[in-house]
Amino acid sequence: MLKLMKDLPDNVLGVSAEGRITGEDYEKVLIPEVEKKLRENEKIRMLYRLGEGFTGFDLEAMIDDTKVGVKHLSQWDRIALVSDHSVINSVAKFFGHLMACELRIFKNSEFEDAKKWISE
Repeated sequence: MLKLMKDLPDNVLGVSAEGRITGEDYEKVLIPEVEKKLRENEKIRMLYRLGEGFTGFDLEAMIDDTKVGVKHLSQWDRIALVSDHSVINSVAKFFGHLMACELRIFKNSEFEDAKKWISE
C-alpha cells in the first residue's frame, strides 16, 4: 500500500510504502499525484520511503515505476529514497547515475534528515 505524506512543501511528493506494492498502487495513488504535482510545478521532488513493513514490488509496479520515471525524466528536481533494503538501494544508485536530478539514499533511521534535505 502507498500512502501520501502530508506537511511537505508544494513541490514535494512524499510517499510511504508498506507491504507489497502493486501496479494498482501506482495507478491509483502515485501516478495521479505525480501528474497533479507537475500541473502545479515545473519540477518536483520526491520523498519515497520503504517502511519497515515493506515486502516488495510486483512486476507491474516495477514497470509503472520505470514508466513514470522516464516519462518525466527532466521534471525531477531531487529524489530522496528512504530504505533499509540493500538490493533496492544498489539498484537505485545505479539508475540514479542515469537521471538528471540528484538522488540521495537514506536509512529509515535517517528519515528526518531525508525530509529536511528534500524540503531545502
